[in-house]
Amino acid sequence: MDSGRVLLSELLPLLRTGEPVGCEIRDPLDRLLLSAGHVIASDRQLEQLVERGAWVLAADAAALRAARGGGPAATGSAPGPTLFARWEQAVWSFDRLARRLLRREAVAAEIDALADEIAALVERDTDIALFLAMRQDERRFALYALTHSIHAAVLVRCAARQLAWPDVETARVLRAALTMNVATVELQAVLAEQPFPPTGRQMEQIRAHPARSVELLRAAGVNDEGWLAAVADHHQRSDGSGYPRGVREVPATAQLVRMADVFLAKISPRAKRPAIAPQVASKQLFQQEPGSGLAVALIKSIGVHPPGSLVELASGEIGVVTRRAAVGGAAQVAALTDARGQPAAGTRHRDSARPEFAIRGVPGDTAVLGRVLPERVYGLVAG
Repeated sequence: MDSGRVLLSELLPLLRTGEPVGCEIRDPLDRLLLSAGHVIASDRQLEQLVERGAWVLAADAAALRAARGGGPAATGSAPGPTLFARWEQAVWSFDRLARRLLRREAVAAEIDALADEIAALVERDTDIALFLAMRQDERRFALYALTHSIHAAVLVRCAARQLAWPDVETARVLRAALTMNVATVELQAVLAEQPFPPTGRQMEQIRAHPARSVELLRAAGVNDEGWLAAVADHHQRSDGSGYPRGVREVPATAQLVRMADVFLAKISPRAKRPAIAPQVASKQLFQQEPGSGLAVALIKSIGVHPPGSLVELASGEIGVVTRRAAVGGAAQVAALTDARGQPAAGTRHRDSARPEFAIRGVPGDTAVLGRVLPERVYGLVAG
């Protein structure tokens, strides 16, 4: 172990759930797992971080020891988890599940439990679920494969509701989106931070991953053929240009998963390219899928200006959308800058139905804005 690093396992007595970690936590490949402002949601999340070989800088470890007086964490019950902590825990639950699937240790009931938790979180507050999908932490490449699949599950559930699909089909498409890439969770993390195109070997893995994911799901006891077909065909296209088989008859569930997958890939930052705005990704989806009711449903379900997307207001302020427009209404926006485009110290909530705060468009330059913590614009929302 590098002398400048301290394994998280050595600091367990000093770490407290329900509180910000206070320093960056990274994996053995130096990829960010948790930023200093993130809250450790549970003891299980701590265990999973330790399993990953997580570490902190020696200076941060020393500061933590000094702050805690070198002793164990204070006892007493921690406050209940916030909604954001529950979402963070879902990521870590998926991390553990994906690794168990790869080792052929997981069972279908574990996938069902996580899928049901994600569905419940979406129902708890759909706008917050969409905010987390749109406003991603560009530095956490190590978790990209996990968050990408979870966010895809959010989007397909919203679209399935828009399409008025039966509950069984809605649950099936959510599970397919969640598990579409279980065979390549580590490869996706590597590709997200890789500054060059996939190698030949990586392309072979990419083309094989739908069938490989189905194989792992069958090994876990998944026997829902509709779910498995959606995973197997989520890169197929009705014009025959998809992979790995180039078929033209593609289930609607697989088509919807592919659309959510591509949409999220476009709005997700990578080491080799920046993200595009959700509004631009929606426009491209509409143009690339002409006449598709599935594409229209996906776009309608997230809104013209989805929660988490940045907008420029008539006031000159740049803000982030927090609530979709209700029927006959307009989106709610949290202003993040002043009228001159300079970052604001506090957050001011704007109703874009008012002429002075009407949405004027998508800002061209948002480099002045860092990651927008959801707690800043929503406050602490009980889980």
